Amino acid sequence: MSAGATEGAGRSPDHLLYSVAVEYYLQEATQAEIAQRLRTSRATVSRLLAEARRRGIVSIEVRHPDAGPDRDLAAAVADALGLHEVHLYPDVPADSPHGVLSGALSRPLAAVLEGARLAAGDVLLVSSGRMVYAAAHAELPQLPGVLVAPTVGGQLEPEPWYQTNEIIRAFAASVGGNPAFLYAPALPGAALREGLLDDPGIRRVVDTWGTAKAAVMGIGAPPQQRVSLPHFVPAQSAALDRAVGDICSRFYDREGVAVEFPGSERLIATPLELLQRIPVTVAVASGPEKVGGILAGARAGYFNRLVTDTSTAAQLVSATS
Repeated sequence: MSAGATEGAGRSPDHLLYSVAVEYYLQEATQAEIAQRLRTSRATVSRLLAEARRRGIVSIEVRHPDAGPDRDLAAAVADALGLHEVHLYPDVPADSPHGVLSGALSRPLAAVLEGARLAAGDVLLVSSGRMVYAAAHAELPQLPGVLVAPTVGGQLEPEPWYQTNEIIRAFAASVGGNPAFLYAPALPGAALREGLLDDPGIRRVVDTWGTAKAAVMGIGAPPQQRVSLPHFVPAQSAALDRAVGDICSRFYDREGVAVEFPGSERLIATPLELLQRIPVTVAVASGPEKVGGILAGARAGYFNRLVTDTSTAAQLVSATS
C-alpha cells in the first residue's frame, strides 16, 4: 500500500503504522530509509510514527531491548533533578567525529521534539556550542512552519559550533522549519548595542525570545575547565571563578544565580529568566565537566528536559544521592 493512499484515507491503517514503528524503533531503520521503501517523504514517515504513538500502537515494548536499564536510569535522573523528561544515548568517545555524535543524538532528541507538539508559527530557540552543532545535523522530526531562531548573537571564533546562524540554518533544514538569522554580535559595544536593538530585523528575532514554545540548548563547562571560550568572555576574570556553567552565554553559579562578568550587561543573548518561562526547554549536554552545570541549571529551572549519555546520567544520580 502506498503512503499516498494512506494520506488520502485520513487515518492510516493499523498494519502500516505498526510496520513503520517496528522498522524505526526495533530494526533501527532511519526515517529516510523507511521513506525510500514506501516511496514517500520523511515528513510522511514522521507523521506515521506520531500517529502510531497517538493511537497506542507504539508502547514501551516497541523499543530496543537494551532500553530497560537506561529507562530506569533516565527516570532516576528526572526524579533527582525535578525534570519532566530525561532521554539517554550510549556513550560516545570525546574525540569522535561530529557525525557519530549527531547519530547518537538523533533518536533521543527526536523523541523530545515530537513530544513538544510544535505547530506552524511556533518558535523554537536554538543555542550554539559543540553539542547543539551536532544536534543540528541529527536526523530530527519534521516541524514544517516552525520558526527556528537563535538565542545568542554571532561570535568571532572560527570553529563551526560558534557560528550561530550556520547552526540555525542546519537545524531548520533538519526539521523542515524556517530559519531566523540574528545579524548582531553577541557582545557589541555599548553605543552599538542600542543601535542594533533598534534595527527592525534584529528586534524581530530578539522578540521571539519572549514568545518561544521550545528551546534546545547546550550547557557550557566552568570557564576554568574549558578548552576554548568565546573571545568576549574574560576567562581570567575573578567574577567567573564561581561559575559552574553557562546556557546561551549566560553564566551561573551552583545555586543557579546569574554570574556577571565585565561587559555581560551588553550581551545580546536570551536572559536566564526568560528561559524559565518557555514551556519546553531541552538541555543537550554530557561529560563529567558538565555535571555541576546540569545540576544547577535544572534546579534553577533553566531547562525542564535533558538529553545526555548514560555515564553522565549515572554521575548525576551519584551527585544527588
